[in-house]
Amino acid sequence: MVKLTKIYTRGGDGGETSLTGGERVSKDNARIEAYGTVDEANSVIGMARLTTSGPADQMLARIQNELFDLGADLSTPGEDFTPGEMTLRITDAQVTRLEEEIDRMNENMQPLTSFILPGGSPASAHLHLARTVIRRAERHAIKAAREVAINPAAIKYLNRLSDHLFVLSRHLNKEGASDVLWVPGATR
Repeated sequence: MVKLTKIYTRGGDGGETSLTGGERVSKDNARIEAYGTVDEANSVIGMARLTTSGPADQMLARIQNELFDLGADLSTPGEDFTPGEMTLRITDAQVTRLEEEIDRMNENMQPLTSFILPGGSPASAHLHLARTVIRRAERHAIKAAREVAINPAAIKYLNRLSDHLFVLSRHLNKEGASDVLWVPGATR
C-alpha cells in the first residue's frame, strides 16, 4: 500500500528523478518520457470515463489501474521481467486480454471503408486522444529499449492498447455508425 504524507520532496529540483530502486536519472530520460506519457494517457482516459458506463467503463477502469502498473514496470530497471510481490510487471496475459476484448467489440462492426477522424461522441473523442498519447508512450518505450532493458510485454501492451482504444472508440460511436469519416481532398 502506498502512503504519501508529503507531496513535494524537492528531490527533482535539479532536473533528476529516481527510478524504482533509487537510481537517479535525468527527467528527460527516455524511460521517464515513456512512463510520464503513460500517466498522461491515463488522465485522458479518466476524462473519457466521465461519459462512459457499463462494460466500457469497467474496461477503462481496469486499464487505468494497469497503466499505473505499466508505469511501475517502465520505472523498474533490470532484465528480470517476472512479476513479483514487490515488482510490478506487465504480462503477456494482459496483452491477450486486450486482444480478446478487441475481438469481441469488433464482432458487430462493419469493416472500415475510410480512415476515421477523432470525434463522434465525447467519450470517443477522448479515447482517440488517449490512443495517440499511448502511441507516443510506445515510441518513448522503444527508444528507451535501445539503451536499457525494457519489458517486451510492456511494449506489446502499449501497442495493443492503442488498438483497443481505437476499437472501443468505434464501439462507443454506435458500433461505428457515428464515426466521423475522413473525406480525402474534400477541401481542395
